[in-house]
Amino acid sequence: MDPDKISKLKISEEQRFTPGSGRGRKLLWPALVVVLIVAGLTLAHRSGFLSSSVEVRATSVGWVYPSQVITEFNASGYVVAQRKAAVASKGTGRLSSVEVQEGSRVKDGDVLARIENDDVVADRNQVAAQLAAARSDLTRAEIELDTAARNHARFSDLYGRKAVAQVDFENARDRYLKARAAVDSAKSNIRVLEAALRKAEVLVEYTVIRAPFDGVVLTKDADVGEVVAPFGSATNAKAAVVNMADLSSLMVEADVSESFLSRASIEQPCEVQLDSLPDTRFTGKVDMIVPTADRTRGTVMVKVRFDRLDPRILPEMSAKVSFLSRPLPEGESRPFLGVHRDASTRRGDAEGVFRIEGDRAVWVALPGAETFGDYVLPGSAMKNGERVVLKPPQELKSGDKIKVAD
Repeated sequence: MDPDKISKLKISEEQRFTPGSGRGRKLLWPALVVVLIVAGLTLAHRSGFLSSSVEVRATSVGWVYPSQVITEFNASGYVVAQRKAAVASKGTGRLSSVEVQEGSRVKDGDVLARIENDDVVADRNQVAAQLAAARSDLTRAEIELDTAARNHARFSDLYGRKAVAQVDFENARDRYLKARAAVDSAKSNIRVLEAALRKAEVLVEYTVIRAPFDGVVLTKDADVGEVVAPFGSATNAKAAVVNMADLSSLMVEADVSESFLSRASIEQPCEVQLDSLPDTRFTGKVDMIVPTADRTRGTVMVKVRFDRLDPRILPEMSAKVSFLSRPLPEGESRPFLGVHRDASTRRGDAEGVFRIEGDRAVWVALPGAETFGDYVLPGSAMKNGERVVLKPPQELKSGDKIKVAD
């Protein structure tokens, strides 16, 4: 380029940049915005807001029973009464009354229901009247025998002294023999009628349905006006009137896998938990190992009896049974607050857990925490139901954002 022309080029005073000029202010504001954005991003990153979530698994702090530590294996089953009956009538007829309801407690021999029995009662009364007449006939025959015996003795004496004719003696002897035969016949007739009366009374008793043992009525299967028959043989007839069970014979029938059967033994201590009573544990012992297997499920039935029955325990309740390696002392029956030891980790010189608060992991130190089997006892540092990180990764820090895996 021409040097002369270059030398003539210059910036006018109006175009010079000054800090107070409008153009300078326009350049300053974008710079400040950029600085603030960078500072905010740096602060957000350091606080974890822009960091990616750490995927973790979770567990909960909860009540732990000491039996969980000494459990050999578990099995499920149901509460079953070992003594139960579907009480039916041996006679056929229409129910005239039902004396019980569901839940009624009855004693052995108590009346449960009655069947209309006018016909069998009439038959019994008829036989009873015939028996009374037969007994009167026996009395008359015995009187006749007594008279005939005296006449026979008197005529025998006179005939021996030739004081009466032979025909009179023979008539007296025949009368005596007939009277004795009449007495024997009357006695036999009485025995027949007594047997008939017992049969009639049995038939009347068939119309009264009684409890076969002490127990509780579980269901009422027939009501007044319905026809009942033995084994439900009649059309539209009911077989069982009530179903009842002896609640003192309740046991848990648990299905134990064949692979665990070698660990079960008679009188082995157990702990039973009912689904309907989750906060209560019941102690018991193995009462019987049924000597047969269910090949379709690969299980063997084991019956567990309760050490002490509770009135809240009812037949057909579902139950879970823990088979223990040793009996539970009285002091170990109460639960304690615990968390699985896989949730415990070390950060620096302290042992603790990461509590889940929203989407953050918060470090909670547990100095001097005791352990019991697979559980750590957090004491008052944590509450029942709080969630903690299970097997926390080494890079996890307090305040880190987390995502709980399903």
